[in-house]
Amino acid sequence: MRVFAFAAAVIGALGGTLPVSGFEVEDQRVYPGSGDGVLRIISTADLDVFDPILRAYQIENPAVSIDYTVTGTSDLRDAIEGGAEFDLAISSAMDLQTKLVNDGFAQSYASPASLLPDWATWRNRLFGFTQEPAVMIVSDSVFAQGEAPRTRDDLIAMLRDNPARFQGKIGTYDVRRSGFGYLVATQDSRNGEAFWRLMEVMGRLDARLYCCSGEMIDDVASGRLALAYNVLGSYAAARLRDGGGFRIVALDDYVHVMLRTVLIPETAQNLSDAHGMIDFLTALNTRPELVAASGLPALDAAVLQENPALRPIRFGPGLLVFLDQLKRSNFLRSWESSLVQE
Repeated sequence: MRVFAFAAAVIGALGGTLPVSGFEVEDQRVYPGSGDGVLRIISTADLDVFDPILRAYQIENPAVSIDYTVTGTSDLRDAIEGGAEFDLAISSAMDLQTKLVNDGFAQSYASPASLLPDWATWRNRLFGFTQEPAVMIVSDSVFAQGEAPRTRDDLIAMLRDNPARFQGKIGTYDVRRSGFGYLVATQDSRNGEAFWRLMEVMGRLDARLYCCSGEMIDDVASGRLALAYNVLGSYAAARLRDGGGFRIVALDDYVHVMLRTVLIPETAQNLSDAHGMIDFLTALNTRPELVAASGLPALDAAVLQENPALRPIRFGPGLLVFLDQLKRSNFLRSWESSLVQE
């Protein structure tokens, strides 16, 4: 259950203060260290996903306490813009992170230990450390082996031809609530009219709208949904390790690949440990045991080169286009007209 809290109330067992600006806290955990230093992290990564990474970092840095707060992508942006005092901000919404950097809310760090390629960092302020695809997942109770569509055109045709089968049994992000959902939807819209045709078909079938990948995965695994579109692939893969009930489909026409990113907010107090954690995260591709434990795929240029359908979302001013108020308003109006159809 998501619990609303004011940031001022999220002080934790370590003490300290946060400003009065409010945001929704989904989860929080303190990892006590042996020293006085506290690394405060605000993140959109679920605690069960990031826990192995935090524990591994603390094994190497036992004096550092970690205060880890989980929130949504838009709430993270609002918290940082509102002056909440965190030392690191980690998010799956590349566009919102890019805007924080562009608007002056992030500090520079020229990491001497960074192993990042040029395409995975921006202005020495934003650092990618995973590459995670947006995928479709299908229920084992609805789809026979090999039956799942392989392209968006195939998906559209299947949904149009079988309305009774899929009525009320399709899930996707509510892009009005989810920063990651908005990011991949706007990227989809740049690839032609297939996205809008798909949204219209889903709308006629009363698609269910979700805030988070985890809830979509739960409903597909249980059979409440036949399929979910644009689910975060790393979360789906992690869930498959713990159980079944669904299959992951990386569509053959294209697969958007998001870079999970970290930045140092302007309000950061513990710069030394913030720098240390960035160095640790950007070396994730040298720690296969942490990749396996967390389910977060590390940066790997070879994987991207081997599969031309994988399309990494690139840093740069282009990510800011759909964050313009007029552009966003127009996009959401078209999305609601196609999908919500109220």
